[in-house]
Amino acid sequence: MIGRMSKGAATAAAVAMLWGCGGGGPAASSSAGNEAPLSAQASLGEKIFNDVTLSASGRQSCASCHSADHGHAAPNDLAAQFGGALLDQQGSRSSPSIRYLVANSAFHFDAEGTPTGGFFWDGRATSLQDQAARPFVNPHEMANTSVADVIDKLARASYAAEFQQLFGADIFGRPDDAFARITLVLQQYQREDPDFRPFSSKYDEFLRGKVNLSESEIRGLALFNRPDKGNCAACHPSAKASDGSHPLFTDFSYDNLGVPRNSALAQNADQAFFDLGLCAREGGVLAARGDLCGAFKVPSLRNVALRQVFFHNGRFKTLKDTLSFYVQRDTNPERFYPLNPDGTVNKFDDLPPQYHANVNTSEAPYNRKPGDAPALSDAEIDDVIAFLKTLSDGYRP
Repeated sequence: MIGRMSKGAATAAAVAMLWGCGGGGPAASSSAGNEAPLSAQASLGEKIFNDVTLSASGRQSCASCHSADHGHAAPNDLAAQFGGALLDQQGSRSSPSIRYLVANSAFHFDAEGTPTGGFFWDGRATSLQDQAARPFVNPHEMANTSVADVIDKLARASYAAEFQQLFGADIFGRPDDAFARITLVLQQYQREDPDFRPFSSKYDEFLRGKVNLSESEIRGLALFNRPDKGNCAACHPSAKASDGSHPLFTDFSYDNLGVPRNSALAQNADQAFFDLGLCAREGGVLAARGDLCGAFKVPSLRNVALRQVFFHNGRFKTLKDTLSFYVQRDTNPERFYPLNPDGTVNKFDDLPPQYHANVNTSEAPYNRKPGDAPALSDAEIDDVIAFLKTLSDGYRP
């Protein structure tokens, strides 16, 4: 575990808060429709976000991997997206949703020593602006050869004059400054556009007291919250905050779940390669923290039903399979991991053996062993999925 000793108490408090405020009062979070027009910077950021000409292939933009129709996550079921000049270079991890990240912070260790915050699966970016910079020059993504290459393309874009109007007629002659402005307006777009934080799901309407959940959805919510069942709320809080704002369904922490290796990732053809997540971040800043090897960011579950791949390595493609893994990983490991030559299960096969002890095995639903009943039955998994579907934005009664 990674500094999670107080999660049980936090979960109990969250459950109590949820049932105390489910229908009361005006919500601090509102849905889209009452927002101010985008500023000039944010409007420019929107154009850059959707501009495929800023890539080496001329066919990839930020929106290509972060589709608004899929909760600003990947629009397909690929384990990782393809980029590069010919769109033939596979990335190393699945594309996470970038929705609701305006509430995130730079990576830090909280008062309990729990790693928290940061952007990307390993938290290596410090802000939305820092995150926005990386894909432009990543050879597996937009694949520009340099910052100057990006600015050369920008200078030929249809909105180049708008960029100069905001940042100076000579801005394209200062590539580093121009690139900093690109990432600045992309951050501003994500901060201002309500599409990145709409709070427009059925569950939000339920919290506003405007709709009721179905019997299956209510059962799923209860199972989601119960510490002895799904225990999902331990990392994905489902209750309103003390200020009345709606939950983000992530605590921005990290966890090691022992997700099975995914052969669909080209990098995994090398049997000696392991994606170690947090401890292997660029710069080696956490290399000495072996206890963090295998830990990845806890994503928001908002819009999770719109996704087609799950976990950092895209190992599972349906919610049913994902939740089955959660509750049967330890009771029926043979379902998810390969067998060794002697017939034993090669459990946690995407981690070197010395890091197997890092995997979360103490909190429910992971505190089981072979022969035990899973924390959730098949019917209960279906109820949790029914609840998770209420977290999709764009609900219309």
